[in-house]
Amino acid sequence: MKASQTFISTLKEAPADAEVASHRLMMRAGMIKRLGAGIYTYMPMGLRVIRKVEGIIRDEMNRAGAVELLMPVVQPAELWQESGRFQKYGPELMRVKDRHERDFIIQPTSEEVITDIARQELRSYKQLPRNFYHIQTKFRDERRPRFGVMRGREFTMKDAYSFDRDPASALKSYDLMYRAYCAIFDRFGLQYRAVAADTGAIGGDASHEFQVIADTGEDAIVYCPTSDFAANIELAEAVSLIAQRAAPAQPMTKTPTPGKSTCEDVAALLGIPLSDTVKSLVLATDELDDKGLAKRSTVWLLLVRGDHSLNEIKAGKLPGLKGGFRFATVAEIEDHFGTKPGYLGPIRTTQPVKVVADRTVAAMSDFVCGANEADFHFTGVNWGRDLPEPDFVADIRNVLPGDPSPDGKGELAIQRGIEVGHVFYLGTKYSAAMNASFLDETGKPQLMEMGCYGIGVTRILGAAIEQNHDERGIVWPDAIAPFTVAICPIGYERSADVKAAADQLHEELMALGVDVVLDDRGERPGAMFADWELIGIPHRVVLSDRGLKAGTAELQGRREAEATQVPLKGLAGVVKGRLKT
Repeated sequence: MKASQTFISTLKEAPADAEVASHRLMMRAGMIKRLGAGIYTYMPMGLRVIRKVEGIIRDEMNRAGAVELLMPVVQPAELWQESGRFQKYGPELMRVKDRHERDFIIQPTSEEVITDIARQELRSYKQLPRNFYHIQTKFRDERRPRFGVMRGREFTMKDAYSFDRDPASALKSYDLMYRAYCAIFDRFGLQYRAVAADTGAIGGDASHEFQVIADTGEDAIVYCPTSDFAANIELAEAVSLIAQRAAPAQPMTKTPTPGKSTCEDVAALLGIPLSDTVKSLVLATDELDDKGLAKRSTVWLLLVRGDHSLNEIKAGKLPGLKGGFRFATVAEIEDHFGTKPGYLGPIRTTQPVKVVADRTVAAMSDFVCGANEADFHFTGVNWGRDLPEPDFVADIRNVLPGDPSPDGKGELAIQRGIEVGHVFYLGTKYSAAMNASFLDETGKPQLMEMGCYGIGVTRILGAAIEQNHDERGIVWPDAIAPFTVAICPIGYERSADVKAAADQLHEELMALGVDVVLDDRGERPGAMFADWELIGIPHRVVLSDRGLKAGTAELQGRREAEATQVPLKGLAGVVKGRLKT
């Protein structure tokens, strides 16, 4: 393609509201135009990237045996009411009414619609397994859309749904999709990790996130450099850092700590390691009446070591907390502990509380905790001697770098990532709610086992840029760049020789299947180079009168500091050989 045949609209400065690199660079490169909060028009350069991402996804999904269809953006609320998600999904679900006052939703995902299709079409075990997918616009009414396409309200997503006859078959489908996703992200040319993850709002039993590695990522990825262990920090298991609880060596003493309400301040005052202190966090669960009002509340005291932090996802999986919890009010804290927050502990509470100790805390001895009295802490505290054993011992903390890997094969490290894909094994969560069943060999109805698999198509653009950019602009991987090669002729409109050489190279590269753009705009070299560097074209060929006289052209990769002089003879083949697509 020639540059004059497409639309190029670059900016020297990014809008003031562009917070992250991908947002700034996509705006400056003319790939997106803001229409409203979290809503963008994808301009020609951005759309070319989207189409390449979609093409790779389709290739690998089709290769894995999935069948493409297309489900509507607007869906009747009845299906979502049937699954129970119409109210449960929350304010991110855009609910609308038609002219007849019937309820509809603008889809954020399509579990209900595909389950409805399956229960109508897949009636026999002979029709299973089956996997349907589509690439479609989604809408989630984010409270605070930000970061451009990274957290927009309207976006494009590939979602797939598998249907199987039993859990063993469903896990085979899950594994097939997992491997297809690895192939997809390998082809994108991005550095990524597949990590074990929480199932979140969609629900289910097994889950892996595909995270593009980037320093600006919102997610913390935990991995072991010397093994295959990898997980989102929400799910990464934290083993006890103390192998066996030591015998008491200190008496329990009520110690003045005036004005010191944090573990850090108490440790500094007492001249002890922060790891000798125990942090108290107070949660509450409510038992509701028929009207949805709280008729009874239970207060929970969760204990983690002073240098650790509570993992709310893990806490929410504990017996008694699975149904949902909240942080206790100040009034509830004062009623159960007799003091304000900052001096709380498990000893001598004024009302009964459920005590949950993290694994490491349960193995501690001679530790420091709040005395349930302002300006005082207990030192030399020991389980069994000074207070009863906890009601529950569980992994409730976030891991830290250097913690032992749960597979016993090394120490953990943490890096940032951007979630761009997710695979779930759903089981019968939706098929049970919507009665999606099939007849087995004996003619008996059985619920279908389901999996769902999503990739944020438009989010890939932002994630790829966050991982691949420099001070000059975007650095696209070859496979998803808007163009793979840019031909930059100096004096295209003034020199017949340069024009002829550029046109010939353009035709030869197109014949070789290379996605090439010829800049025929007549721009000055500096402006021309700056545009293609900002847009992020991976390879650039410069043709000039001087080079033609010497029988050479300049070939330079986007990450290379200097150009290479390449003979004109066989130039198209040399360029083709450089490509990674």
